Amino acid sequence: MRTEDLIHFCPPGRLIIGAGSRAQLSGLVAHLGYRKGVLVTDRFFVESTPWVDEYVKSASLLGIETFVFDAGEPDPTTTLCDRATQSVRAALEGEAPDHVIALGGGSNIDLAKALCITLPSGRPVREFVGGLTSEDKPLPLIALPTTAGTGSEATPGAILLDPDNATKVAVMDNSLRPQIALIDPEFTYTCPPRVTADAGIDALTHAIESYLTLDSAQYDRNGHADPGYSGRSSLTMLFAREAISLCARFLKRSYDHGDDVEARTGMCYASIYAALSYGSAGLNAVHGIAYAVAGITHRSHGTTNAVVLPYAIEALSPHRPVEMVEIAQIFGICGENLEDTSRELCEFLRDLVADLGIPTNLRDLGIEEASLDSLTRDGLAVTRLAKSFPVPDVAQAYSRIVRNAFHGELGKLPTEAHHKQLDHI
Repeated sequence: MRTEDLIHFCPPGRLIIGAGSRAQLSGLVAHLGYRKGVLVTDRFFVESTPWVDEYVKSASLLGIETFVFDAGEPDPTTTLCDRATQSVRAALEGEAPDHVIALGGGSNIDLAKALCITLPSGRPVREFVGGLTSEDKPLPLIALPTTAGTGSEATPGAILLDPDNATKVAVMDNSLRPQIALIDPEFTYTCPPRVTADAGIDALTHAIESYLTLDSAQYDRNGHADPGYSGRSSLTMLFAREAISLCARFLKRSYDHGDDVEARTGMCYASIYAALSYGSAGLNAVHGIAYAVAGITHRSHGTTNAVVLPYAIEALSPHRPVEMVEIAQIFGICGENLEDTSRELCEFLRDLVADLGIPTNLRDLGIEEASLDSLTRDGLAVTRLAKSFPVPDVAQAYSRIVRNAFHGELGKLPTEAHHKQLDHI
């Protein structure tokens, strides 16, 4: 316990975890009184797995009608959401659904969250980017994640790509948190190595970033009575610590041996525990810069996070020395002093990224050196994340992270020339 904490913790309404637990869902949906739903997924899950058909049939036997929207895409756009809104509303012929189910990775869950708020009125999703009002009543969401990493099943935001400016926007409100988060590890058993790596490093990033982020007593909630994020606390750190420990045991193992049921299950727990941490504590520089990197490279969320992670954590090390040692010890790293331990942890994380087949520098993602200043500016423009980075000079830290990540260098201190570059940011 930390007596200075100001905790505002919002988990999913119901959290169900267990192999085969998807079989419970139709009975629970019926018990809650839902009768007409929209299942948001993509063609892969409809055509290549039995899961959609199994649920629709079992729900039908209990008097639940389910319309399947199977046009989900990676990194869903605001345009896709608006198109889906009109398509679903037309297919339902004016009959309002009373719940939405998301089956898939973070992209399908994000799209489903957005549809929860657009389907009742048919309004464009951009109208909700600035925040929801007390009159906006999202449909209840049920999330079935099929990857172990994004944690969208426990968070208040839907992240969409705005094609007009190639940036990601967020529809954010605690009412968008799922009423049911059902984590069935069997969904992840057949994930290919690339998806396993991307999702797993995303979970580890969520856990480490939220473990080191701004304290709840210092977090700017902008006077919001029901903030989506509110800084780290002893409660969020508890979940983050367990998630880091599970990643240390099972991330590489699940990547190397996809048929390892224990490792797959361990990563499912790691993912949801990390989400329970960052879903209230929030994130900071890794995600802020990664969003900007994704805008240029269009690489996956897990990959862009992974490239930035070691360098952002290095920038935090002087300001979170005790926590750095705690994380290092989880990975079996015991340096002779705080500085050595922090350095070894950052080097270990960079090596782990490489071992997962992910590039360890921005050059290998196709970023050009001439774009580093604009990349830094774009990262800082995600102010919610920049304000949560607990360093004295956030702009300087972001610039250093971006340049070190470009060159793949750890342990490089800012130079005078480096400081002068900040004048252009």
